[in-house]
Amino acid sequence: MPRTDSPLENTRVVLATAPDARVAERLGRTLVQERLAACVNLLPGVRSIYRWKGELQEDSEVLLLVKTRKELLQALVHRLGDLHPYELPEVLALPVTGGSEPYLRWLRESVEVAE
Repeated sequence: MPRTDSPLENTRVVLATAPDARVAERLGRTLVQERLAACVNLLPGVRSIYRWKGELQEDSEVLLLVKTRKELLQALVHRLGDLHPYELPEVLALPVTGGSEPYLRWLRESVEVAE
């Protein structure tokens, strides 16, 4: 059956944080290997300030920019929850509103599993 969704409408960028580069790399590598993500960028040097259990916290973290398809989002969120050391990992999905059509097609193809 042919796809009716455009690569643009179907693309999501997921933001997640990890406590360090080792954990971030493990998370990113697993998501790509399992075809839940086409690409994961790791951005070290993120400083997070937040309230947790009534206390102000400040931590160094690594930000993961995860590129995936809309229909894989729930599986990706679930997998991140399984793999993540945090009690409550940050996972935010953003719709993509523009971009290179060839890149968006590559992204879709990178997470498709041969049937």
